[in-house]
Amino acid sequence: MNTRILAALAALTLPFPLAAQQTAAHDPAALQQKALADDTAYGIVEDLTTEIGPRLAGTEREAAARAWAVERLKAMGFANVRIEPFDMKTWVRGIETAEVTAPFAGSMHISALGNSASTGEKGLEAEVAYFRTMADLDAAPEGSLKGKIAFVSHKMTRTQTGASYGQFGDVRRRGPAIAAKKGAAAIVIRSVGTDYHRNPHTGGTNFPEGVTPIPAAALSIPDAENLERMIRRAQPAAKPVTMKLVLTPRQIGITQSGNVIAEVPGSDPDAGMILVGGHLDSWDLGTGAIDDGAGVAITAAAAKLVMDAGKPKRTIRVVWFGAEEVGLFGGIAYAQKHGAANHALAMESDFGAGRIWQVEFKLPEAAKDLQTRITQALAPMGIGRGAGAAGGGPDVGPTVTLGVNAIDLQQDGTDYFDLHHTPDDTLDKIDPKMMQQNVAAWATVLGIVANDPADLLPKGK
Repeated sequence: MNTRILAALAALTLPFPLAAQQTAAHDPAALQQKALADDTAYGIVEDLTTEIGPRLAGTEREAAARAWAVERLKAMGFANVRIEPFDMKTWVRGIETAEVTAPFAGSMHISALGNSASTGEKGLEAEVAYFRTMADLDAAPEGSLKGKIAFVSHKMTRTQTGASYGQFGDVRRRGPAIAAKKGAAAIVIRSVGTDYHRNPHTGGTNFPEGVTPIPAAALSIPDAENLERMIRRAQPAAKPVTMKLVLTPRQIGITQSGNVIAEVPGSDPDAGMILVGGHLDSWDLGTGAIDDGAGVAITAAAAKLVMDAGKPKRTIRVVWFGAEEVGLFGGIAYAQKHGAANHALAMESDFGAGRIWQVEFKLPEAAKDLQTRITQALAPMGIGRGAGAAGGGPDVGPTVTLGVNAIDLQQDGTDYFDLHHTPDDTLDKIDPKMMQQNVAAWATVLGIVANDPADLLPKGK
């Protein structure tokens, strides 16, 4: 029997062509239904926060998390699981107390900011110089803060998108260096957050070269407001408010961090890979459940669903980035090592586990059909298309800036900054059903993009 007849008979025995079989294996509706009953993501973040806990970048706990991640990703069936290490300067927390000493008295809840200098074990007591906004601090004359503790307040706005973080986070990112340049002995800020618990919000700050670091810390929001009231009541009598700070963090030198990488191998190496993930490190006050245990769990669980459904056309590369919180070091190291070559798309989950409500794209004009298919597939889940352009997220951002495409699945962040960088970032804040909805949305997008025929590779790369 000749080969043409054999081929024809073989085709008749198949319910549909092979290409159609692959599409059916990654059918969006089927993936969604599986994801909505799947507890893989919750299991990952439960085990990570229980067995490892907080994972401050560059410390032995982050190293333990990387070793744990390698074993977990291998057990899930991923291929090419490995660690790509990099070195970094590492800061660790010490004792931290704050107390108003005159003309009133009261202890305050405080947390040192990453890269803060130390007051020494005996502490520092000085007059408080109050600034209502970051702009007011910027306007202070040079040398006017000599020997004083600067205090900058503000009121971050609660939003679904978290957009106000960019504006109000400036006081944490830039405020300590500005205060140092103007002669301040230390600085305290109102926490960059939206809750009213006595939980201060930590986070990183930076001192540019040539600026000597000073002690820098965040007050819980109730304590910051109480300090404002004290200052207002002391003003008529021209009595300075004084505060004693004890902050003993330290720089421990160069240590190692790293990115944990795992893959779902695709059938077509020339189609490019999809880069997805979140960051494995966390701040040290809570257990890093929402920031970003949730993100690494959601992306890995979605990639596994696609893997279990059948071999995709494009490789899916899952990266659990290191040292995001202290300077995006993992994302930068990844982009420097891998560049844009062979990256068709990048996506990231780093905004907790709130319900996904919107999708945004940064895709070539030729991929309009792909955008439409994704939008239609997500619509039954109540996820609409946004008007903005996708940015990819903090860790994949350095790769996206090299010309790589991006898709953002936007989560509801209305309550995110109640928990962000606080002791309240713990497992009980994650709703398992909302996490499953996240995984369903992610699996939908990955299943479609991983098998789409559009040319998504960066041009000229």
